[in-house]
Amino acid sequence: MKLTFLGTGTSQGVPVIGCRCDVCRSADRRDRRLRTSAMVEVAGMRIIIDAGPDFRYQMLREGVTHIDAILLTHQHKDHTAGIDDVRAFNFVDYPTIHTTHIYSNSTTIARVMHEFDYAFAQNKYRGVPVIELHTIDENMPFTIGSIEVVPIVGHHSSRFRSIGYRIGDMAYITDFSHIEPAEEAKLQGVTILVINALRWKKHDSHFSVDEALEVIERIRPKRSYLTHMSHDIGLYAEAIGRLPEGVTFAYDGLVVEIEDNNK
Repeated sequence: MKLTFLGTGTSQGVPVIGCRCDVCRSADRRDRRLRTSAMVEVAGMRIIIDAGPDFRYQMLREGVTHIDAILLTHQHKDHTAGIDDVRAFNFVDYPTIHTTHIYSNSTTIARVMHEFDYAFAQNKYRGVPVIELHTIDENMPFTIGSIEVVPIVGHHSSRFRSIGYRIGDMAYITDFSHIEPAEEAKLQGVTILVINALRWKKHDSHFSVDEALEVIERIRPKRSYLTHMSHDIGLYAEAIGRLPEGVTFAYDGLVVEIEDNNK
């Protein structure tokens, strides 16, 4: 399995428009963060997790020519705003049309249908995205081809939930501020854990670094990667030294090869 971090930034990205802090003016590419998204390649399948407003550029940067599915963690724009750009994959081999399969819970699927209603109209105009929506049961694993995906539900805030996903020995969760013990138990046994860590200071709707580290300490994966970070994390080159062994800040373009422990 290969995991590529397409974006590792918070909803505003880094640099933040108009900001003059050291991080936003940094020349270190690890300090430049597009909106959070990832790509998982496993068993011949290419699965994207979240398609935010930087989706088009992320696909171009990584040279992606096809995708098999998109998993959406929740309905917020920094995770869904790029869905219209799946049109490029739909029609790249025209007249053959490749349908884009999108998976999420009922709340997020409903929001996609509302925000991109033209893609689901009875009388569509030419060139709209060709999408098949799949509403998942948050409490049950589901499959994409031969790949089993386990949903992991967390609280984004008191108003919103977010869904993480476990694929084999890798789990990816973002936009969590709290996770119940029963859901956290689904993370047991992973070797790679990706988890959101917005900043060092506590936040109402995202894990802080310390809160993410507490989850990591309970799960004890071999390696952990922090994502969905704001400029408040600080300069990468300095902040990385504050993390314990086995934990690192992810950065855009980072590729992680994951061995299959079942082989």
